[in-house]
Amino acid sequence: MNHLESAFSGKNAFWRYLVMIAAVFIAANTAGAIPLIVALIVKAASEPQVVSGLSQNSSELVALGLEPNMGLFVMLFPFLAGAITFALLIKPLNNRTLIKTINGRSSVRWGRTGISALIWLLISALYLFVQMKSDPDVFVLNNISKTLIPLVIISVLFIPFQAAFEELLFRGYLMQGFAVLFRNRWAPLISTSVLFGLLHGWNPEIKEFGFFTMMPQYILFGLVFGIITIIDDGIEIPLGVHAANNIFLSVMITSKSSVIQTPAVFEQKIIHPWTEFTGLLIASVIFIILLKYIFKWKDMMVLFRKIDIYSGINKQAENCI
Repeated sequence: MNHLESAFSGKNAFWRYLVMIAAVFIAANTAGAIPLIVALIVKAASEPQVVSGLSQNSSELVALGLEPNMGLFVMLFPFLAGAITFALLIKPLNNRTLIKTINGRSSVRWGRTGISALIWLLISALYLFVQMKSDPDVFVLNNISKTLIPLVIISVLFIPFQAAFEELLFRGYLMQGFAVLFRNRWAPLISTSVLFGLLHGWNPEIKEFGFFTMMPQYILFGLVFGIITIIDDGIEIPLGVHAANNIFLSVMITSKSSVIQTPAVFEQKIIHPWTEFTGLLIASVIFIILLKYIFKWKDMMVLFRKIDIYSGINKQAENCI
C-alpha cells in the first residue's frame, strides 16, 4: 500500500494543513471569483441597482443576466483556481508531490479514472431510465436545443476540476493527514466523509429538504469514495466517478432544488430524498462489486488493517515540523 503511507515521508505539522486549506479557499474566492466580478461590473455599468440586489442575495446569479451555461462556468471556475493553488503549494508546504497525494506512486493510473467514469455513467443512465419508467409523471423533457452543445463542453472541461479539487482535498490530502494523526484507516475514512458531507451543507437541497434528510446522501458519497480510495490505494477512481456523476447531472437531469442549475435534457419535478438515498446505496454496492472484478481487488480486508508506516518509506514525521 502506498497512498496513505506515503504521507509519513512528508511534512505533517498541523499548521501546514491549516495553511493549505486556508490558501485554497482564499484562492477559490478571490482569483476564482474573477469571472463573477467581471460579469458584475458589466451588469452594474448598465443597471446599477443590480449591485444592491446582489448584496441582499449574493448567490442569485440570475440577477446578472447570465445565461445558464455561463452561470455554470462562473460557478465552476473557483474550483479550478483552488485546484491550481493546491498543486502549487503541496510540494513547498508538505514536501509531497501532487502524484504522491493522488496515489503515493510515481505516476497516475488514468485508465482507472476513465473506466470507472464510464461504468458510473452507465449505472446513472440505467438508474434514470428505471426512475422514468416507474414514475414517468415526475420527469419532463426540459431541453433538446443547441444550448446542450455548450453545456456539454463546459461540463466536460470544467467539472473535472471541481471533482479533482474535492478529491485531492478530501480523499487525497486530508485522508493522508488523518492517517498520520490516527495511524489507522478507519478514522481518516470517517473523518473525511463527515467533513465532505458538511462541505455540502450550504447546498440548496439542504434548505429544501432539511439538513438531516440530505446529509446522509453526501456522507454516503464520501464513504463510498473513501472506501474505494483505501482498497484501490489511490484517488483515481473516486476522481472519475465524481466527475462523471456531476457531468451526468449537469447535462441530463436538473431540478428546482439542485445545486447544479443547468438547461439539462430532463427536469425532475418531484424528489424523494430517501428513495434517492436507497438508489445511491444500491448503485454504490453494485459499482464496488464491478470494480472488484474489473481491477481484480484481492485484499478487501485492508480496510481493517493498521497502517504500516515503515512499509517502503522513510519515516520522517517526527522531524517535519
